[in-house]
Amino acid sequence: MSTGVGPDVRQASSHADDPHEAIAEVAAGLDAADASVVFLFCSARYDRNALGRAIARAFAGRPVVACTTAGELSGSTGYVAGSVTGASIRSPRLRVATRLIAPLDDFDATRSTETVQTLVDEVATDGLDPERQFALLLIDGLSMQEEAVAATLHGSLHGVGLFGGSAGDEMHFEGTAVYHDGAFHEGAAVVAMFDSGHPFHLFRFQHFEPTDIRMVTTAADPASRKVHEIDGMPAAEAYARAVGVDPAELDGHVFARHPVMLRVGGEWYVRSIQQALPDGSLTFYCAIDDGLVLALGRGVDLARSIRESFDRLRDTHGEPRFLLACDCIFRRLELTGLDALEAGSEALRGLPLIGFNTYGEQFRGLHVNQTLTGVMLGNDES
Repeated sequence: MSTGVGPDVRQASSHADDPHEAIAEVAAGLDAADASVVFLFCSARYDRNALGRAIARAFAGRPVVACTTAGELSGSTGYVAGSVTGASIRSPRLRVATRLIAPLDDFDATRSTETVQTLVDEVATDGLDPERQFALLLIDGLSMQEEAVAATLHGSLHGVGLFGGSAGDEMHFEGTAVYHDGAFHEGAAVVAMFDSGHPFHLFRFQHFEPTDIRMVTTAADPASRKVHEIDGMPAAEAYARAVGVDPAELDGHVFARHPVMLRVGGEWYVRSIQQALPDGSLTFYCAIDDGLVLALGRGVDLARSIRESFDRLRDTHGEPRFLLACDCIFRRLELTGLDALEAGSEALRGLPLIGFNTYGEQFRGLHVNQTLTGVMLGNDES
């Protein structure tokens, strides 16, 4: 349990194989009978139907924000996998409401506005206020709808901050899901609106910077997130040449160490590659249009970047009471490939943090990759 002035935050996790046992163990640790909100990040190894029923029973009457993951994060252990990791927050100054958006392929701006308005009506007394509210988006990581949903929700929030992550399934790419009202749902998203009387700050960390190596997409299909040609060449061949490897060597670890970057609104954002296909095309985790100028990214030491990023957050905004993190699976893969996962875990230990490894991240109205997005709840001013 946290101490000091601020919301009461409790964290727990379980590696029990049985989903009912795992949820029971986490629920005992969270003691969430009067919680304002419960967060649960769930390994894809669990049977979702059983897990959903267990969550509904254990946390009846409480707002639950949950999804399947590509790995879990905890300030007590660092990077973990195969677990249910959760937190509960209780405070009379924190109000939370959630809505399911489904099916995603029928999502439009009108529904976005209606969804936001119902959330505001439930949690806020004086309408939208960026100083009091923020929104969390959890979305099916295989839906390929993140760009549309994030952009339309962001437009409906009128300055209220939005962040989030795309649900994962431990790199199986078979099915990812979000939880709402007693069950896990594919092809869906959950939006949670928070009205907070406690200080908070949304953040975005990335550890890549653009190099001078530029590439232009000359044939792309944004709907399928496939890039067929770069600089008039088969995309995989052109990318491999820029990186300095043989196309046959392209795999997740190469993509994790050498993403491409796109400049949007004066800032650089990472665009990660999912896989190279037999026809020479590349599939991305974000939609890529024709004619975009991409820069090959160059990373800094990731474990050090994690530590320094949270140090800067503390220096600027004070000691965190609670941190919720949506961290790209490719960051974890990079740490693993460099034999630095323990160093990354050590950078997280001691933080009041939980989170999950994602198939993509959202920040404001953008869907991004190889990034950590999140929110910090701070201690109240004395």
